[in-house]
Amino acid sequence: MTAPSSAVDRADGTDRLPPPRPAYDAHTWKEIAHLLLNLPVAVFSFVYALTALSVGGSLSVTVTGLPLLALSLLGSRQLGKLERARARRLLGVRVEEPTPLPLAKGGSLTQRLWMALKDPVGWRTMLYDLIRLPWGVLTFCTTLTSLIALWPVLPYLARGLANVDRALVRGLLSPSDELERRIAELESDRGIVVDTAAADLRRIERDLHDGAQARLVNLAMGLGLAKEKLLEDPDSAAAMVEEAHGEVKLALQELRDLARGIHPAVLTDRGLDAALSSVATRCTVPVKVTVDLATRPAPAIEGIAYFTVSELLQNVSKHSRARGASVDVWRAEERLLIQVRDDGRGGARLDGGTGMRGLAERLGAVDGLFVLDSPAGGPTVVTAELPWRDRTE
Repeated sequence: MTAPSSAVDRADGTDRLPPPRPAYDAHTWKEIAHLLLNLPVAVFSFVYALTALSVGGSLSVTVTGLPLLALSLLGSRQLGKLERARARRLLGVRVEEPTPLPLAKGGSLTQRLWMALKDPVGWRTMLYDLIRLPWGVLTFCTTLTSLIALWPVLPYLARGLANVDRALVRGLLSPSDELERRIAELESDRGIVVDTAAADLRRIERDLHDGAQARLVNLAMGLGLAKEKLLEDPDSAAAMVEEAHGEVKLALQELRDLARGIHPAVLTDRGLDAALSSVATRCTVPVKVTVDLATRPAPAIEGIAYFTVSELLQNVSKHSRARGASVDVWRAEERLLIQVRDDGRGGARLDGGTGMRGLAERLGAVDGLFVLDSPAGGPTVVTAELPWRDRTE
C-alpha cells in the first residue's frame, strides 16, 4: 500500500510533500494567452481594415479604387484564416475554412474583380476586424489586471471572456456553407435557364424558317405567277390561286402549332384544367386529367406545369406502350404538385434520352423537384413539384 503524502519519510525523517503543479490547467492558460493576444492582433487588424476601407472607398471614383478594395478583401480573407487558426489552437473552436474564391475560373478581369468585391467572407472578416479593437482592449486589460490582483477568480473570468470570443469567431468567421451552396446552385440554375431559353429561341427560329416561312415564300411566288397569267390563262391562274389558298391554310396551321408550343391561348384564357385536357386529347392513349386548384398560380409557374405535363405525355405516346395514363394536379401548402402515371412497360431513366433530364433541370432551375419512379415492367410514375406563387393579374 502506498503511504499517504503526509507520511514521514523513513530515510530522513521529513514529511513527503506533494508534487508541485500549476495553479491553472492547460486550457485556462490557453484562454489567458488568447485574451492577452487579443490587443496586438486587434490593433493590427483594425488598422488594416480601416486603412483598406478608407483608402479604397476614397479612391473608388478612380480606376485604382475598386481593384485596391478587392485586394484588401482578399487580404482580409487571409487575416480571417489566421484568426481561425488562433482560435482553433488556443480556444479549441473548430471552424471550417470557407470555400476559396474561384478566381481562376472567373472569366475576364472585370468578372474576377466583381467576384472579389461581393465576397461575403471578406466583408464579414472586415466587420470582425473593426469591432475587435474595443473588445481587445477590454479583454487585455481585464485579463492582465486579474492575473496580478484577482488571480483566484481569473479562471472564471477567462472562461467567460473566451466564450464571447468563441461566439464572435463562430458568428463572423464561420463559412456560411448553406448560403454559399445556395448561391452556387442559383448560379448553376441561372446557366440552365439561359441555355434553355437559347435552345427554345433556336427551335422557334428553325420552325419558322423550315415551316411557315418557307410556305409563305412559296405562296408569294405562286401568287406572282398567278398574277402574270391572270389575263393570258385565267384557268391556270385560278388553279394557282386555289393552290396558294391551300398553302395559306397550312401556314396558318403551322403558326398556330408554333404559338401553342410557345404559350397556348387556352392556357392563358382558361387555365391548367382546360389546357391539360387539350393536351390529353392529343395523346395516343386514354388520359384521365384531374386538376384540383382553387385558384390559378402565377403565369410562369402555370406555363412550366403545362409544358412539363405536355412533354411527359409525349413520352407516354412515343415510348411507354401504355394502355392508359392519368394526370393529377393539386396544391399542397406552398407547392404545386403534378403526378403523371402510366401503365406502360417502364424502364424510363433520367439519362435515357427521353427528355427526362431536361425536365429535371428546368424544374430545378425554379426551385422545383422532379422524381421518377419507373421500374422495368411498369408502371411509371413521375412526380413534379413547383413553388406556388399567387397570380397577380
